[in-house]
Amino acid sequence: MLTSLQVTNFAIVEHLDIEWQSGMTTITGETGAGKSIAIDALSLCLGERAEASMVREGADKAQVSAVFDIQNLPAAKHFINEHELGDNTECVIRRVVAANGRSKAFINGVMVPAGQLKTLGNLLISIHGQHAHQQLNKANYQLSVVDSFADHTELLNEVKTSYNQLQSLEREQKQLAQTLQQAAAEKQLLEYQVAELDEFALATGEYEEIEQQHTLLSNANSLLEGTQKELQIIYQQDNFNAYSMVQSSANQIAELASLDKKLAPIADLLFEASITLEEAARELSHYQDSVEMDPSQLSELDERISRALDLARKHDITPEELPNLHAELQQNLANIEQNDERFNELEAEIARAKEHYFACASVLSESRSAAAKALSEQVTKSLVSLSMENAKFAICIEHQESVTSSKGSDTVDFQVAANTGQRLQPLHKVASGGELSRISLAIEVIIADKMTTPTLIFDEVDVGISGPTASAVGKLLRQLGKSTQVICVTHLPQVASSGHNQFFVSKTDDGTQTNTRMTVLDNSGRIDEIARLLGGTNISDITRTNASELLSQYH
Repeated sequence: MLTSLQVTNFAIVEHLDIEWQSGMTTITGETGAGKSIAIDALSLCLGERAEASMVREGADKAQVSAVFDIQNLPAAKHFINEHELGDNTECVIRRVVAANGRSKAFINGVMVPAGQLKTLGNLLISIHGQHAHQQLNKANYQLSVVDSFADHTELLNEVKTSYNQLQSLEREQKQLAQTLQQAAAEKQLLEYQVAELDEFALATGEYEEIEQQHTLLSNANSLLEGTQKELQIIYQQDNFNAYSMVQSSANQIAELASLDKKLAPIADLLFEASITLEEAARELSHYQDSVEMDPSQLSELDERISRALDLARKHDITPEELPNLHAELQQNLANIEQNDERFNELEAEIARAKEHYFACASVLSESRSAAAKALSEQVTKSLVSLSMENAKFAICIEHQESVTSSKGSDTVDFQVAANTGQRLQPLHKVASGGELSRISLAIEVIIADKMTTPTLIFDEVDVGISGPTASAVGKLLRQLGKSTQVICVTHLPQVASSGHNQFFVSKTDDGTQTNTRMTVLDNSGRIDEIARLLGGTNISDITRTNASELLSQYH
């Protein structure tokens, strides 16, 4: 629960230091005094958007600090421990707004993003605004009311998860369909190109090999003639060849070496040279045997090279690059074919995802229907105490056999029959402003009673209510205050007197600045304030007596 609130230089507040009690606390004050200022400050403290206009005129910053007792709030304690923000049973939240609108947020002295404040704030306080009844005619709000009452978060999460999965698959299918549509013409071209290259089937490095083979075959005669001529010169001519001349010289030098041993190494070199020449001649002879004269093979090579050149020109690449292009085009075609397969797979996956969504949505719908029936009965019962004795309230849940949203496939319609003999009709068609306020308040109290939030704030939710109805509202809120902390900003004396505690908001003007103050009222002060609410500025003994009687009902 909220235990204290400190506000400095916020709007028209110079300084507030408020201690809060358990039970129901009412806040009253003159029109324009700023009765909701504490609520606005709390909202800022708990993560609402900060603006420069929140800083008091002339001040360099505004600051709001709130202290909460969380010893009986496991969710809040878990959040604080999970984010390493302390492990105390007390939680201190602080928000600082500079004059330029920039803000800083702190939890237990640790600076945090404003989003974390908001998350934690939802575990600490629930604020019900004065315009809640204006939301009552909106379908989304009606759906959220039923879901809050049903408290089926797990079912909602299951539907949301299944919906998101379905949406993801449908987005993938849509994108894939566009890709396939764009690739349709490309696929035909690819199939033709790949088939053409498949048929030619040029292997990596093959073009270089056939070029070399073609060169050999086309120059076979020249190679044979040239090698034969040199073979004759080196070894085969009878009257003159290099081998016989070197051999002869070697023999001559060897004979001379018997006279001078210095010539012996030279003779050895010549003998080695003759051996080398003989080996060269032998290799040339073997080479001649290997040279092929095959016109048919040469023709085949001519045709293959010509085809390779044609394909290379067609694709604007070199013939050597054809194998890589072939592999690339095959992969591109495979990708398109895989997309075709994936598209077919998606059809089945989407069908299964829809089936799962409908199953989850159906369970959620059943839970909503049960909750709607129970809530309708409770609201109808509450309306009796709110001077709508003959009213009947009903919530119509209609389940759609189609994928609607992440919240399921239900439409919700709040209906009311305000008087005996009238048929139920949609709320927005038949309910007056006052009736809307009472219905809204009944729902707010019922929903709030089911919530685990330790502090409930009602900011002038009793607009449009007066007389005996106001007394019933006060009793409802006081009853709620027995199980949770209730803070209620009100202008009704019947509601104000029902609180366990009461604050009075006043505004002063010293000619240069306006300042708002909040004062806790004792019994005497409460009598005076409730008398003011009853009789206006002229407080008489009669209004005091009436005020005292109102208070005596509860104290």
